[in-house]
Amino acid sequence: MKVGKLNWDDLKSIIDENRGYKREDVRIRSSIGEDCSVINFGDYECILSTDPITGAESGIGKLAVHINCNDIASSGVEPVGILVTILAPENTTLDQIKQVMKEIHEETQKLNVEILGGHTEITTAVNRIIVSCTAIGKGLKETAVATAGAKVGDDIVVTKQLGMEGTAIIVNDYYDTAREILSASEIEEAKNYVEELSVVKEGIISGKFGVNSMHDITEGGVLGALWEVAKASNVGFRVYKDKMPISEATNKLCNKYEIDVLRFISSGSMLITTDNGEALAKKLKTKGINAAIVGNITNDKGILIENQVEIEVEPPERDELFSLQEKINKFTR
Repeated sequence: MKVGKLNWDDLKSIIDENRGYKREDVRIRSSIGEDCSVINFGDYECILSTDPITGAESGIGKLAVHINCNDIASSGVEPVGILVTILAPENTTLDQIKQVMKEIHEETQKLNVEILGGHTEITTAVNRIIVSCTAIGKGLKETAVATAGAKVGDDIVVTKQLGMEGTAIIVNDYYDTAREILSASEIEEAKNYVEELSVVKEGIISGKFGVNSMHDITEGGVLGALWEVAKASNVGFRVYKDKMPISEATNKLCNKYEIDVLRFISSGSMLITTDNGEALAKKLKTKGINAAIVGNITNDKGILIENQVEIEVEPPERDELFSLQEKINKFTR
């Protein structure tokens, strides 16, 4: 099997055939594109999500916090706690584990999130440190936003810049090759993307604004996120590549290594659908968050318009991140 997420059809069949017991107090259940489950607790509801870090080597503690808390934020609520599992190979030092936990500690402090517990183990089952977290959020009853809420006619809004996480991984894990492509200022900018990977702020703002759906843009990039929102909501979409917010540093790296930036891991950006994209974008910008309307939700298939050509969007496969090493090797021989 290929490295990366299971493809859409395989994952759907596994989920559909293995749902376990169905409880009445679960309001939103796991499904394709639905990163959070929501449990009713009377006047409040609990929002839960889990994810590992497998595609990066540097800053994995920081990434683990943000990708999980971002899932909670995509429900429009604030994350309150996180559970941490660390699996490390035999050659790991105590200082390396301490560094991962230091990163987790520092990032959770910034987000007002408590570390609730977890598990740490040295094992021959892995060949590098793997961090997997479960994040927990809390919201008033019936307030959590589902991925599956997109409606025909909605504007599609994307926050910040696409590909920030992938760009930061290239610059940090492949610095010597990146500096041959980017200027010193672009290198510094790309390194700083790791400080912009949280979408908690825009998630909470958008939740209070009243949007129809949200999905943080991670593996599979913006096209993967769009596909998942469309499938979960039983709708289509029409988006424009020239409206996608992409930095010059990200463009340079993706062009050099033949990476599809629209399918490149993009933590730090939120995909939002709403019936008033202009008002939401304006609201976000007043809070210091860049937001762009990149298209709209339709009742048909998913279409990307590039250079005035309509391209039907295929189901997401593995993220470009997982072929990064071979792409870089191709151009550095």
